[in-house]
Amino acid sequence: MVLMPKRTRYRKVQRGRIRGQATRGNSVEFGDFGLQSLEGGYITARQIEAGRIAASRASKDAKLYIRIFPHKPITTTPAETRMGKGKGEPDHWSAAIKPGTVLYELTNVNEETAVLIFNRISFKLPLRVRFIKRRMKA
Repeated sequence: MVLMPKRTRYRKVQRGRIRGQATRGNSVEFGDFGLQSLEGGYITARQIEAGRIAASRASKDAKLYIRIFPHKPITTTPAETRMGKGKGEPDHWSAAIKPGTVLYELTNVNEETAVLIFNRISFKLPLRVRFIKRRMKA
């Protein structure tokens, strides 16, 4: 179950760059505990799926929320191809992550189990992350 959009407006997109802190999606909304990125970068659809599998194997009764989605197609040209001939074909999908973005959330677990699950997920990710809790609204 590799994540990818059902349809897109354009087949290929330019690379762009990741600037600034996350202003949206930077707090725990659905669960009790969250995994927040500390640096910017790209997470592929396979890495997101590997984190989901690691979490489901660590705890059966936990409810996992995946807060990111890979919208960006990453293109590559074949190996040993000469320069020119245009932009390569879409190879895989990735999510552009800003620092502060909440990647995963958990509910129906105690804090020790949540730390264990997020520790297993963090091994699958290419970014530094931290464990955060939900803030109680006053």
